[in-house]
Amino acid sequence: MSQGITTRSLLVLRHAEAGHDYTGDDHGRALTARGSEQARSVGNWLVETGFLPEATSTSDALRTRQTCVWVNAQLGEKAPTPYIDSRLYLASEDELLSAVHETPEAVSALLVVAHMPGVQSLSMALAGMDSAESPVLEMARHWPTCGIARFEIDGTWSELQAKGARLTHFHCA
Repeated sequence: MSQGITTRSLLVLRHAEAGHDYTGDDHGRALTARGSEQARSVGNWLVETGFLPEATSTSDALRTRQTCVWVNAQLGEKAPTPYIDSRLYLASEDELLSAVHETPEAVSALLVVAHMPGVQSLSMALAGMDSAESPVLEMARHWPTCGIARFEIDGTWSELQAKGARLTHFHCA
């Protein structure tokens, strides 16, 4: 890293396991008991690794908001107040990247909580050649509920492009 360039951390999290709603209200699906435990597990992993977000952006779906609640419960006083962004509900790779571009430059660690297939597509697109091989292969193969990818980015949020990040970790709760 050259002098003057800030290394940022981007955490991309798929929401925890949600129940099925046969009424057709996908947006209002709630977490299962297993999903709540998955989200707490991810929160614990963030604390244990020190990969703490300074800001969180989440879809406005019930399951993503509940995932944030359980993750933040483990982060305690270090938990940022989530920004609820309706544009992240079932967002595409490009829509997710646009939201990341809007992150204030003062933020050095961002957590994005969203949905498949957008989280996987965005993460595969961002993973540059200097990414760790094993996490790339793992996230390409399967992205379970509450799977989280951690990237390092040299430069600004607004200039982040495809292949512009280093995938360092892929963790599954």
